[in-house]
Amino acid sequence: MYSRASRRLIPVFTKPFQSKSYEGLLKRVTMASSQPKRPKVVTVDNMNPHVRTMEYAVRGPIVARATEIEKELAAGQKKPFPDVVKCNIGDAHALGQQPITFIRQVIALATYPELLNSDQFPEDAKKRARRVIGGCKGGSVGSYSDSVGIEPIRQDIAAFIERRDGHPSNPNEIMLCAGASEGIRSLLKCMVSGEGKNRSGVMIPIPQYPLYSASLAEFGCEQIGYYMDEATGWSLGKPELKRSITEARKHCNPVAIVVINPGNPTGQVLSLDNIKDIIQFAYEEKLFIIADEVYQENIYAKGAKFHSFKKVLREMGPEYQTMELASFYSTSKGFMGECGLRGGYQEAINIDPDVFAMLKKLISAKLCPTVLGQIAMECTVNPPTQGEPSYDQFIKEKKIVLDALAEKAKLVAETFDAVEGVSCNEVMGAMYAFPRIHLPKKAIEKAKSIGMQPDAFYCMQFLEEKGVCVVAGSGFCQVEGTYHFRMTILPSVEKIKDVMQRFREFHSKFMEEYKD
Repeated sequence: MYSRASRRLIPVFTKPFQSKSYEGLLKRVTMASSQPKRPKVVTVDNMNPHVRTMEYAVRGPIVARATEIEKELAAGQKKPFPDVVKCNIGDAHALGQQPITFIRQVIALATYPELLNSDQFPEDAKKRARRVIGGCKGGSVGSYSDSVGIEPIRQDIAAFIERRDGHPSNPNEIMLCAGASEGIRSLLKCMVSGEGKNRSGVMIPIPQYPLYSASLAEFGCEQIGYYMDEATGWSLGKPELKRSITEARKHCNPVAIVVINPGNPTGQVLSLDNIKDIIQFAYEEKLFIIADEVYQENIYAKGAKFHSFKKVLREMGPEYQTMELASFYSTSKGFMGECGLRGGYQEAINIDPDVFAMLKKLISAKLCPTVLGQIAMECTVNPPTQGEPSYDQFIKEKKIVLDALAEKAKLVAETFDAVEGVSCNEVMGAMYAFPRIHLPKKAIEKAKSIGMQPDAFYCMQFLEEKGVCVVAGSGFCQVEGTYHFRMTILPSVEKIKDVMQRFREFHSKFMEEYKD
């Protein structure tokens, strides 16, 4: 029992307690409670204001509530649904995808080299493991690697890019990173300078992935949004790019343009002509191109094809060949789904040598990316080839993952688009659907009355009533007056069908309750 006379936690007992040890404890507690509290050195008022400003919607309050509901279910509380389905983030293995055997074999062998003597592992996996171990200091993956990554892996990444694009790649222009996110953040950090109208600005697509808005806010860099056209399948036109940069130049200095292809959260795949238009625009406006290409393996729509920005640039005119371009890839997406290993790389071409040296200095302060993530990247860019013992199983497992994603991409988009009050473009690639919800005025007013964005209110109700966690479109930015949410397509086909049934039931009830 505790005294309610004050907020101090002073024990109160209903009968005498004679223990000397207790008397000493009580004395210490009483003395401590009577001491004036030392003020905190760092408070929300004097901390870094940029950190205070930044937001990251995919791990926001809706997700926090989803975790609470999971605990409530585990504690025996009754809910109108059997489980929580977290469709908020592209975490493949968390949603049931099985690891690719070859990747895990190479990691196991490199981590515990005694397994190289075992006949339980195929020779091609051993070959990759020996290559990685040979690049590690002391022959151990427990040692720091070079800040830019293990040299043999960078060489294999360069070879992968050459096979993909048909153009040379230089290992010295490649840096491994702890997931693409960390590489992107390091590059953005190098671009920040100036104040007022001279402050650096970076163009990002709207809707955007919150990594960009959060990082730009943290670094004190101006966010310049350019809007993709939902009516034409989230395509991109030069007039909108021109409008965006013209407005931005009134209050900042645009230095770069970010392009996410395939798109997150929108799932579009840019056409070759679209990519050429963007490169031409960046050339005319003297912008650095940041190509987020982490979903390049995730293409589902008929006729859609991934074109890397580097390949397209190399095949344009000679005037484009000195343009600055950084492109990113990751082991977290694709068919691999190894989010927790944090493997990624960036290839940066035509960078000023002095700036490149500064970028390497910046990443060297973090010592090195995780070596296990680097090994996962090695397996991604240097997979089994035809004739090697692991090839058939590797291709089979890869096909199972990508075929299932293609099936779910079609299922989800068609289901959303068939529901009254919802519209959804084709999920051409990546791992998400981004349906638009046409909310009644009464629902919008209700949300605003409790201080919530209307789509966030809708998503929170979906979670509370049906146990499905999605992310409100307002967390990704969107055209004023429109409302969306992002939902990953990663759960199993059966679970996705269950989620869509829950959605239909929820949406019908919600629209009936708030109809105008």
